[in-house]
Amino acid sequence: MLSYSELKKGSKIILEGEPLEIIEATTTFKARGHSVLQTKIRNLKTGNISSKAFHPSSSIEEAELEKVETKFIYAHNEKYVFSDKDNPSKRFELTADQIGEKRDLLKPNQIVLALKFEEEIINITLPIKINLKVIQAPPSLKGERAQSGTKLVTLETKKKLNTPLFVKEGDIVEVNTETGEYVRRVE
Repeated sequence: MLSYSELKKGSKIILEGEPLEIIEATTTFKARGHSVLQTKIRNLKTGNISSKAFHPSSSIEEAELEKVETKFIYAHNEKYVFSDKDNPSKRFELTADQIGEKRDLLKPNQIVLALKFEEEIINITLPIKINLKVIQAPPSLKGERAQSGTKLVTLETKKKLNTPLFVKEGDIVEVNTETGEYVRRVE
């Protein structure tokens, strides 16, 4: 069981038999010093997002999730197909809604962790930082490098990303999967 003070962004909990992940958490104070934790929670099975308030007297069940290494194979018509890391014939599908924003960072043959809840694979989790190739970047003008600024580039997964002006087509960049932001240029 998790206490009120242990709830934070990224916590995985069970409410009404459903596995949920807290994606936003803000503490607000009410009259007479009582605090309430306002959260946005995402259902790990369906991808639905809702709001929920937790009070200091709340005691919440922590979700027991098993993590299994899997390989992303391909996406087609809002379905994302994965396989067992060592056995490509053992496949499973997840919907775009289940995966959420992380789907923009998936590339074929990428190893990810599948989350199992009660022997059913319900979602995936990505490493905190991944490397992706820049396939399209507007050219920088002479002298721009000295100035600070950003430009919008396209990654191999078709995700658009703001990067510093020195990043060019063909570069490998590191992306934070939690924030979806540029970290650094690798190559």
